[in-house]
Amino acid sequence: MKKEKNDLMEKIVSLAKRRGFVYLSSEIYGGFASIYDYGPYGVELANNIKDFWWKEMVQLREDIVGLDSAIFMNPRIWEASGHVAGFSDPLTECKNCHARFRMDHLLEEIKVQADEKMTEDEINKIFKENIEKIACPSCGKKDFAEGRKFNLLVKSNLGNITDNPSENPAYLRGETCQGIYVNFKNVLDSVRVKIPFGIAQIGKAFRNEITARQFIFRTREFEQMEMQYFLDPEDEMKEYEKLKKARWDYYLKLGLNEKNLKWHKHEKLVFYAKAAYDIEYRFPFGFGELEGVHARGDYDLSQHAKFSGKDLSYTEPKTGKKFIPHIIESSVGVGRTVLAVLTEAYMEEKIDGGERVVMKFPKNLAPIKIAVFPLLRNKPELVKYAQEIFNDLKEDFMCEFDDNGNIGKRYRRQDEIGTPYCVTVDFDTLEEDTATIRDRDTMEQKRIKITDLKRFFVNNL
Repeated sequence: MKKEKNDLMEKIVSLAKRRGFVYLSSEIYGGFASIYDYGPYGVELANNIKDFWWKEMVQLREDIVGLDSAIFMNPRIWEASGHVAGFSDPLTECKNCHARFRMDHLLEEIKVQADEKMTEDEINKIFKENIEKIACPSCGKKDFAEGRKFNLLVKSNLGNITDNPSENPAYLRGETCQGIYVNFKNVLDSVRVKIPFGIAQIGKAFRNEITARQFIFRTREFEQMEMQYFLDPEDEMKEYEKLKKARWDYYLKLGLNEKNLKWHKHEKLVFYAKAAYDIEYRFPFGFGELEGVHARGDYDLSQHAKFSGKDLSYTEPKTGKKFIPHIIESSVGVGRTVLAVLTEAYMEEKIDGGERVVMKFPKNLAPIKIAVFPLLRNKPELVKYAQEIFNDLKEDFMCEFDDNGNIGKRYRRQDEIGTPYCVTVDFDTLEEDTATIRDRDTMEQKRIKITDLKRFFVNNL
């Protein structure tokens, strides 16, 4: 079973590169470890996922508004949030090849859980107890140095006027939610919202991961889709349960199979948290965190009020009740969602004459919705007609024109990028003003009037 999972991961990574979904960053220079670029189809897939999330989280919710906060923020924000002092992971080094790894990740490989808030002594103790089971992923040896904490914030010299950036560091943000917290009062004062309400954001974050791995599941640069919901302390847990249900239902709407999803409860909570659950997905390497749904109490706004000196309390208009709002959050990675959707969609099917690989994306997520072909590229009248259809359809749908290779190869190419429908212009088209529509999932073909094409796709996409 493990080999099958590894094979699936290798197939997904290979297809992602071959078909223009995901590339290793800076590849012509040998690559840049754990950083990836999204290719022409990958960026369309990721944008469709983000659009779907935004619609579900903001457009359809009257109590949630959007935000796009800056990547660079005042360094004091990261002191207030605890990241400067405590945003760290346990790190060990192989004494043989000198490669460095996060200790909790090595423990995960042998199914031993290590909580992120453990002290160095605590995690070193667990690591030593299991050392005989742990081999270096690089060289295979079992000889590791004592672990130590390693800060994950990425430093920058933005705005430094000294020769030593460490004297006045700025940071690339380690998470996107801090930008939401520090804009809580701005949103409250400038938009017609009142408690309870949420602020949603999609944006980049950066972590100095030493053992970033598993393709786009864990990377040093990543994009988050987050929503922070501000509420009366008395309503926190009631609203938290509602948020958990909404987030579970979201993934079913997204097209993930419920059998591939499960909840993971955090048994050891940080001191300010009321509850913490992850929604996990069955990736090719096993279940892994897809989204965190947390009840955070009033810690975040209280810290920023303390460090900034600003009053971030809220006064209930009708009762005059004053309080620091509590927060429940939903946080999911775009890259992890892309990987989950790729995993869910990947199919190998036996067909007449062999086998095909097809990405059965939900139609709303498919990078290309319609491919338009002339049957033969060396027949100008077919190419011209197909081009006219393409130009008409592209006004309303993401389309692709393809006249390269025989028609069978073009179908296989579109199957591998998950295009729901292909339209072929042939010689009957010139006589009857009809074209052949081929369905990705069933491979059935039928003829339809050119004048009915747009209506057909409006009803079926």
